[in-house]
Amino acid sequence: MSKKDIKRIVVIFLCSIGMALNIKILVRAGGLYPGGATGLTILILRVMESFFSVELSYSLVNILINIFPVYIGFRFIGKKFTMYSCLVILLTGIFTDLIPAYVLTEDVLLISIFGGIINGFVVSMCLSVDATTGGTDFIGIYLSQKKGVDSFNLVLGINAVILCISGILFGWDKALYSIIFQYASTVALHTFFRMYQQDTLLIVTQQPEEVARAIYVASHHGATILEGEGAFGHSEKDIVYSVIASSQTRRVIQAIKEVDENVFINHLKTQEIIGRFYQPPKD
Repeated sequence: MSKKDIKRIVVIFLCSIGMALNIKILVRAGGLYPGGATGLTILILRVMESFFSVELSYSLVNILINIFPVYIGFRFIGKKFTMYSCLVILLTGIFTDLIPAYVLTEDVLLISIFGGIINGFVVSMCLSVDATTGGTDFIGIYLSQKKGVDSFNLVLGINAVILCISGILFGWDKALYSIIFQYASTVALHTFFRMYQQDTLLIVTQQPEEVARAIYVASHHGATILEGEGAFGHSEKDIVYSVIASSQTRRVIQAIKEVDENVFINHLKTQEIIGRFYQPPKD
């Protein structure tokens, strides 16, 4: 087993404990419904307990819900990636069943904010070692990598259905607090994990070929070289245009500066790209 695999297992183990603690100490205490498979699992457990007086195992329900997403992972994303994700799902379920419930605070607003931040951080840590917490993550990665489709609306729709059902059955206050939880989780995820975000670099340089080559070596992304002219001195300028993953931006900029220390770089946040964009395949 390589050092990378050992690191992945350690991070997965810690993330599973963190996710389980978040569910038992914050999410359940606040009566919230996180997005995706976790939220659907909690909703099913509460429905069975409230209306049928049946207590089900969290891990059992969560595993059943993840059967189809796991199939998508094995079939279309990557077998090793999916195996590690299955380990996250299994360990999270086991820890959630074993860890006793504890009420840290009864302030639902605090639970919504900090529970969401913890959830987003845990998910981002899993993604950083090429694993996922399951559910809609599999579907989102599949649509983003294989189909070039923005999965945000689909995931939002699934979460909206879960919140509507929970609001109708158990009251709209907790459903609305769950929106705060999901928003905090999304903000935290975008802050800590930037693999699926893109940045645009506009680089004014006198060494365009070398700069373009440095970008490719550092990020595996290509570039376009444009001819320009300085407005003040009317000297010829070359502009290298490239779109790269946000997680690679610092490394790419450093590589460019090593090629041309007098380079001028305009770093822009990319809202949307249409067309082919290289994403490293999942193993």
